[in-house]
Amino acid sequence: MKHLVVYAHPHPESFNHSIMETFVQSLENKGHEVVVRDLYALDFQPVLKPEDTAAMKSGHIPDDIKTEQEFITQSDVITFIYPIWWAGLPAIIKGYVDRVFSYGYAYAYGEEGIIQLLKGKKGLIINTHGAPKEMYDKIGMTAGLKITSDVGIFNFTGIEPIDHLLFGNVSEHLEESVLKEMLKQIDERINSIF
Repeated sequence: MKHLVVYAHPHPESFNHSIMETFVQSLENKGHEVVVRDLYALDFQPVLKPEDTAAMKSGHIPDDIKTEQEFITQSDVITFIYPIWWAGLPAIIKGYVDRVFSYGYAYAYGEEGIIQLLKGKKGLIINTHGAPKEMYDKIGMTAGLKITSDVGIFNFTGIEPIDHLLFGNVSEHLEESVLKEMLKQIDERINSIF
């Protein structure tokens, strides 16, 4: 299978980076082809500008958007790896979705309603957040995150969500043994899915 990993964290030494490395290594060990798009390393421009929408309406997709859309088109599975900040997606991930999952590429509207243009692809999301997961579960935040991303992005465009892994209580103060256990869970989950 061909995998596209859309990764976003500004610090290369972050736990999210370790998650991404573990994820990629697990897939490659199973013979999968993996492409990582590190949005910070790419200096991805997340702001959807008026000239972007005007160009897309006239059929002239900006080069940076076209490049990312080609990676999506070539993939079987799309995985987002990013932290949860202020109960949502980091701006760079939100901007990626706004610009790349554009009308006419990822979805359209017809007489019957939404036309999902990314059918046949699968999606996976891996998130970290600083609050304990139990707290997020209790207040409905976990369910809210899944609705926003799994339903609002993946289902809306026809991508079949296959999992959404959330790791809470992640901070620089967490014991290394706990972090290693989380990475082990990712490796085991990848091996069970793929």
